[in-house]
Amino acid sequence: MKFKAAIFDLDGVIVDTAKYHYLAWKRLAASYGFDFTEKDNERLKGVSRMASLEILLSIGNITLSEEEKISAAEKKNAWYLEYITKMTSDEILPGALNYLKVLKDNNILISLGSASKNAPLIIKRLGLEEYFDAIVDGYSVQKVKPDPEVFLVAAQRLNMKAEDCVVFEDAPAGIEAAIAANMQCVGIGDNEILSKADIVIPGLYAAEERVGIGQ
Repeated sequence: MKFKAAIFDLDGVIVDTAKYHYLAWKRLAASYGFDFTEKDNERLKGVSRMASLEILLSIGNITLSEEEKISAAEKKNAWYLEYITKMTSDEILPGALNYLKVLKDNNILISLGSASKNAPLIIKRLGLEEYFDAIVDGYSVQKVKPDPEVFLVAAQRLNMKAEDCVVFEDAPAGIEAAIAANMQCVGIGDNEILSKADIVIPGLYAAEERVGIGQ
């Protein structure tokens, strides 16, 4: 695969923070008196914070005012931050650090393309700041995936054409966003779920062999 720039989603690609999101949502549900299961949590993957809150409230049959919703979302995020501020580099997913190093050594530009508003904090906690030429997070864009905005902004910040970029994603919405951005796409995870990607690999530990290091 030929490319001059690589754009990485964060959750499920470089690190797995999904467990911390789940713990925070579960804690919020418990505060309203109902249980939030791992099966319920599957419905929140790739969904924005406020949309996730709406799903959770519907599961618990809870009605809140707009002001109360904002407060609930802030409470959930505070709990999530409580968890991720204790993260260490030990939580980087297998192969991710090595592949970032290989790309850097081969002069491939690297950007983060994540919907998470906590992405810069997580990258800092993991000690990966030096590998990223740009970080595009939830504060950088107005639209969420499958809209391509996050990846188009990343390409713009790298001064790269969309067709010279490859996106690494673990969610169908992210794959769709990459396709809409006219970028090559590598799916991280299950072949069936991510079938629209150009290549699907189980993790970044397989990226150097299966995807390559650009041109």
